[in-house]
Amino acid sequence: MAPEPSEIARPFWEGCNVGKLLIQRCRQCGTFIHHPEPECVRCGSADLIFDPVDGTGRIETFTVVHRSFVPSYQDATPYAVGWIALPEQRNLRIFSAIHGKDVLDAVVIDAPVEVRFEQVEGFGAVPVFVLR
Repeated sequence: MAPEPSEIARPFWEGCNVGKLLIQRCRQCGTFIHHPEPECVRCGSADLIFDPVDGTGRIETFTVVHRSFVPSYQDATPYAVGWIALPEQRNLRIFSAIHGKDVLDAVVIDAPVEVRFEQVEGFGAVPVFVLR
């Protein structure tokens, strides 16, 4: 059974399905907010939209998963996941799988990455970041 996106996060996932990385943003103060919230974490405004971001970033931290406790990921081990720092705003991050040629040997802190979208059966597109 695939997860159902929450109403507040629906625009993020709809963007993924059309190949766009959309991050919630406050219209009052301009702050990007991820994960989506009902009001701005900086100024408290509820006037929020989803704006496209560049889709590039740098690996802030990562781990390599060798043993997954999620049944659908057990055959995918080992794999890398991490926090990707996006350049649009200080402290704006997204958690993602990290892919690329020889990724387990090449993944390092501060490596440049860019977003791609992978289709997950029964769910839709999810963002993953690929080493540049």
